[in-house]
Amino acid sequence: MTDLLRVLPEFPVKQFGGLISALESRGYTTADLLILDPAEIETRTKLPNVKRLCDAILNALHTDLGVADPPPPPLQQQQQQQQQHDDVQSNIEPPPHHHHETSHLKHTADTLSSQWITISTLDPHLDLALGGGIPTGHITEITGESAAGKTQFLLTLLLAVQLPPPHGLSRPALYISTEAPLSTRRLSQMITENPLFSTLPRSARPTLDKIISTTTPDLESQDHILTYQAPVEIARRNVGLLIIDSVAANYRAEFERPTANSNLSSNMGARTNELIKLGMHLKDLAEKYNLAVVVSNQVADRFSGTGGLKTPAPVPPKTPASSLKAPFPHVLGKQSQESPLASRSRPAGAIPIPPPPPPPQPQLNPEFPDPEVEINAHPALSLDHQQKWFTGWGDNPSLDYPLKTPSLGLVWSTQISGRIALFRRPVNYGYGDHVGAVEGMGAMKGWRRWMKVVWGVNAPASDVSGRGGKKKGGGPVEFEVWKGGVRVVDAGED
Repeated sequence: MTDLLRVLPEFPVKQFGGLISALESRGYTTADLLILDPAEIETRTKLPNVKRLCDAILNALHTDLGVADPPPPPLQQQQQQQQQHDDVQSNIEPPPHHHHETSHLKHTADTLSSQWITISTLDPHLDLALGGGIPTGHITEITGESAAGKTQFLLTLLLAVQLPPPHGLSRPALYISTEAPLSTRRLSQMITENPLFSTLPRSARPTLDKIISTTTPDLESQDHILTYQAPVEIARRNVGLLIIDSVAANYRAEFERPTANSNLSSNMGARTNELIKLGMHLKDLAEKYNLAVVVSNQVADRFSGTGGLKTPAPVPPKTPASSLKAPFPHVLGKQSQESPLASRSRPAGAIPIPPPPPPPQPQLNPEFPDPEVEINAHPALSLDHQQKWFTGWGDNPSLDYPLKTPSLGLVWSTQISGRIALFRRPVNYGYGDHVGAVEGMGAMKGWRRWMKVVWGVNAPASDVSGRGGKKKGGGPVEFEVWKGGVRVVDAGED
């Protein structure tokens, strides 16, 4: 691997001499080790310790760029520091002994509350519904159909994270788009029109210079940016917010269509592995750098004829043995009528010969039922019924709106810490400003939008009793998109 010393002249190649030469003989370069998955390289080449080599090259690059953590002090220096610490502690009087049980928890309630940091939506009522805002150290998903307001929420967070506490973190943001580029014109409008920014000193106001944006047109470039470039930018610039808009676009384009070499089922298996890797990587970034990861997600239509409750197919009743016709009267000891043609063709005095008995059926163990026998499970255990509790659609049967399901399925739902669902309904001229207005009936006047907390780490799920609640844990909150961002409708009413 001759290009390694050109990129990193001081790399300790002697530690990986045999491995580097083996990879070079197979045509791998330094760029391949940085781009490809180490586990995949080990599978192809049957060589061990490839991941350790890739990690060493990546750490050496970070050190060369000045974004790596400082190396630990030598052992002798560590011992001297420990000795100094012990000497200082020996001169401090021990605190008075209290007769209470020592907690063995890793984090107490006081430490967790002190570490709890959120990013505001710049509206106090929306923040109240979210339990303070968008939390750091976690992955939060904002899902909804087109024109529901997802991008407007994300643009608001890009500006809010730059504000000083309690509204933000005084840190820049990283915006990764998989569809359209960042709308700088809309951001400029929000900076100009939002009255909160005018009350702050000019040095504390948000700017476009503190937003790093890029576009990933395909899944390969998205993986490369998130795996290698994003960690460097986050560490170098102290990024406090990472946004992916949207997380499902590249995965749907890559896996949700069969190809000549694979079918749809194998694609779904590969997509599951990729989603788990993405979730683990984003969690590591959120926890390591204490930043908020926010992703937008698309939705798909969900069809269910019974509102998610599917009744099992009725089991036909068993026929009583007394109603069965006996094919062999002499066996059952009962007489039955016989066909005249059969009685004339049989010789006189002949006794009909019964067929051989059927083979004995194997006795099934009740703990291991026959897999070919369909088991009618309770309808409450079906995915069609349970998904409405974690998708955000269908948990209130009294509300009449089309059922939706967030993209990427149940696997992705297990990777995120919170889900916020956004709804929209059209308002048409001549039909009044009510939720029941039907899209396509008359000229459309505009949209009504609601925000609902499906679940979250810092906010209870929204009540399903109806729409319009503005209190923490209440019903979905109605909001509007205006020049300064997003805000609650009729915020003065409870």
